[in-house]
Amino acid sequence: MRSITIAAATGPSRCQTTQMRDLALLPKAHLHLHFTGSMRVPTLVDMAAAYGVRLPEALVDNDPLRLPATERGWFRFQRLYDAARACVRSEADMRRLVDEAAQDDAAEGSRRLEIQVDPTSYAPFVGGITPAVEIVIDAARQASAAHGIEVAVIIAASRMKHPLDARTLARLAARHAGDGVGGVVGFGLSNDERRGDTAQFARAFEIARRAGLAAVPHGGELLGPDHVTEVVRALSPDRIGHGVRAAEDERVLADLVERDIALEVNPGSNIGLGVYAEAAEVPLRTLVDAGATVALGADDPLLFGSRLVDQYEIARTAHGFTDAELAALAASSIRASRASESTKARLLTEVDAWLRSPDPADVAAMAPERGTVTIG
Repeated sequence: MRSITIAAATGPSRCQTTQMRDLALLPKAHLHLHFTGSMRVPTLVDMAAAYGVRLPEALVDNDPLRLPATERGWFRFQRLYDAARACVRSEADMRRLVDEAAQDDAAEGSRRLEIQVDPTSYAPFVGGITPAVEIVIDAARQASAAHGIEVAVIIAASRMKHPLDARTLARLAARHAGDGVGGVVGFGLSNDERRGDTAQFARAFEIARRAGLAAVPHGGELLGPDHVTEVVRALSPDRIGHGVRAAEDERVLADLVERDIALEVNPGSNIGLGVYAEAAEVPLRTLVDAGATVALGADDPLLFGSRLVDQYEIARTAHGFTDAELAALAASSIRASRASESTKARLLTEVDAWLRSPDPADVAAMAPERGTVTIG
């Protein structure tokens, strides 16, 4: 005979306080993920080796970026991003990124991914911006079928380039607009918020809007609530990438709620870019309590070291969100997506099912007391 001693339950068991529903099983939509920024570190290493590119240590050391929220901090971020982007040089590379992004998202419970890409960066290697977009669209369709997730595309212009370039991209996005899997569903504006005149990009967003595309510009991360107001007035967004600084002005936040403009909040990148020093400072609770529609996103996992589930973990651990509140966040992300109404209804039902599943703490509390078990 041999005896195995198992810890006796003399009070609330440890698992009652530490076990919670698995956030990787919570159905959700991912609405803020950049193409190159979605890359896995091993993939970047493979591509760099194939092209003889020497990578900055900061891209491969598995240490999340922590930069100051200054122009110098952004410059360093952009240099690292450009170094990674310079390793994507073929159709095969582009297809690999889309496939792996879909696979990673599916593993974290994402049922809908709207991946954002500026095709001008990859156009020289595949014959132009039109082939670049078509490759991403086709890869999105293939990845959707392979991994059981809907992947759609957002085409984004850059604030660092001329507004006429944005109009060209908006027309390209409009030609490929579609609600189905792999379709272009939105038009964005990214890069340093401190650059460019927001109003000069209004014409590009008008072109996209006429084609039925969602307007999803960045704003209100590096700059404060006045910039959120500027983006709203000039571009009439359906969603704002970030927008987190709206929490600093009650009137601006109330206006977003009244207009039903969703916010793609990315706590990991907010910390990485020095907007907030730590997770608890991200005003997620303020935004949600004000009634804002919030969709959590990972932004650039390659640089910030956190993926989609990590953002929900931040909401849980740093902000005290209950499972019911986390389910509500997931539901908000689904409603804010450009998925079909039938897809939204199905996914919202799956969210409800996740919340109805047994709470691990309750299961543990009902377990019989355990002491010494004799096996022989």
